[in-house]
Amino acid sequence: MLLAAAPDNTVVFTSREASPIPRERLHRRVFVAAGVYNVVWGCYAAVDPQWLFRVADMPQQNHPQIFMTLGMVLGLYGLLYLDVALRPAEGLPIAAVGLVGKILGPLGWLWLAVTGEWPLASGVILVTNDLIWWVPFALYLHDCLPQWRTRYLGKRRV
Repeated sequence: MLLAAAPDNTVVFTSREASPIPRERLHRRVFVAAGVYNVVWGCYAAVDPQWLFRVADMPQQNHPQIFMTLGMVLGLYGLLYLDVALRPAEGLPIAAVGLVGKILGPLGWLWLAVTGEWPLASGVILVTNDLIWWVPFALYLHDCLPQWRTRYLGKRRV
């Protein structure tokens, strides 16, 4: 990345070429794991859309296509996470949307559990779909936010 000094003592990046982010190898591995997990989960949800309802001892769905569609969406997220693994310096928006979903999903489940719509046993879905990803996604966002700001907002104080 080329740097140019501005009169106000700021550093301006003159190229959009990405430089490495801290812990890049770790972040690549996390997003490969998240990508593979989501693709596999999405495919399984398409093949067996009633699994959660059996595991949580809930009545089977009348319209399993809804859970199949959720699987499709999560599988597509997996492809996006694999893209973050390939280009970690460019993945902030995808990871941010992913983390927000991983926070809002448990909040929605909490509402269903508190109102008695879903049993506590259905919370099994939260552990691997959401909770285990909070720390690594947040760490990634922390590590790549300064570079993203520099690249897209144009300046960085040194």
